[in-house]
Amino acid sequence: MRTKAIIGKASMARLAFAMVFLLVGLEGQAATPADEKKIEGEIDMRMNSPIAGVNFRMIETNGISMRIAEAGSDGPLVLLVHGWPESWYSWRHQIAALAAAGYRVVAPDMRGYGSTTAPASAEEYDIVTIAADLIGLLDALGEEKAVMVGHDWGSIVAWQTVLFHPSRFSALVAMSVPYGGRPERSPMVEWREAYGDNFYYILYHNEPGGVAEAEYDADPRGLLSRLYLSPDSEREPREITDPKAAAGGWIGRLGAAKGLPDWLTEEDLDYVVGEFKHAGFRGGINYYRNFQRNWELTESIGRDIIKIPTLFLAGSEDMVIGHATQERLEGAMARIATDLRGVVLLPEIGHWIQQEAPEATNAALLEFLNGL
Repeated sequence: MRTKAIIGKASMARLAFAMVFLLVGLEGQAATPADEKKIEGEIDMRMNSPIAGVNFRMIETNGISMRIAEAGSDGPLVLLVHGWPESWYSWRHQIAALAAAGYRVVAPDMRGYGSTTAPASAEEYDIVTIAADLIGLLDALGEEKAVMVGHDWGSIVAWQTVLFHPSRFSALVAMSVPYGGRPERSPMVEWREAYGDNFYYILYHNEPGGVAEAEYDADPRGLLSRLYLSPDSEREPREITDPKAAAGGWIGRLGAAKGLPDWLTEEDLDYVVGEFKHAGFRGGINYYRNFQRNWELTESIGRDIIKIPTLFLAGSEDMVIGHATQERLEGAMARIATDLRGVVLLPEIGHWIQQEAPEATNAALLEFLNGL
């Protein structure tokens, strides 16, 4: 059964006001009209897109409220799935461009990000649940199929969601994170053996007690300004040079940027920082806390293949692919994706490919989409 529940701004304001009334009322003080006006203003701000031609709305899916950015009303649906630490905004250069080419484009804030519901429990972020969020989104949009496009963690989600629900997707574009099939051993076991007592950010994200989000929530600009850089960006010396995990968290290990890259403005950084000040980092980090569970949950699809047209797109300098050649990547993914239409590596581009090289990314996407 399809669900098409859409929450308007007024309804959100009433709901938020009711929650404030309940919380404050328990202390014996009712919320005032000024409180309600403030809440309505904050909701209005979060439901007004900063990009011309891109609109926001809230969709009910799989038990959560999901904010989507959308453009275009006709043509095949292209679903843009962001990674960490990102939001719909990482697709700001693609949404309007794809819509102008005749596609219906939707970029959600994924579970735990932006204005989408962010459950606290890590158990609510496994791959089966995340995939169900996206299938519920397709249902709410009245779409039988979509072209799935994912970046970073969004690529992990894209690969697995297409495998779990092959009938709901007509094509796949994975960006920055390749997939060669389910590994024989759990990645968490491999990483713990490889790094031991040394720091590795994925292991840090899995430390108990929420230490990672506590660090990032305390300094979101410090983290994001150190991550959103080009491969050749200059940095200050690292504050933490000891490789041992016990020496400290991640921000001090990255080295402060000496300046923003030319593809990221101060306004861009301000917007993304604001998104994480609103949502916090716990939701996004909870994806990392499911590596072990996801490995277990994907046993049933471990030998499945992807038969729909597939494109892989990455920056040649992306550390995730480790300077792998086009041939090596093709060989790894062709075993899983039997209709692999190509592997595109953009020269001198790093991990944030659709932001670093928006024109080249859009050209590669449109060439693939128009050839379907």
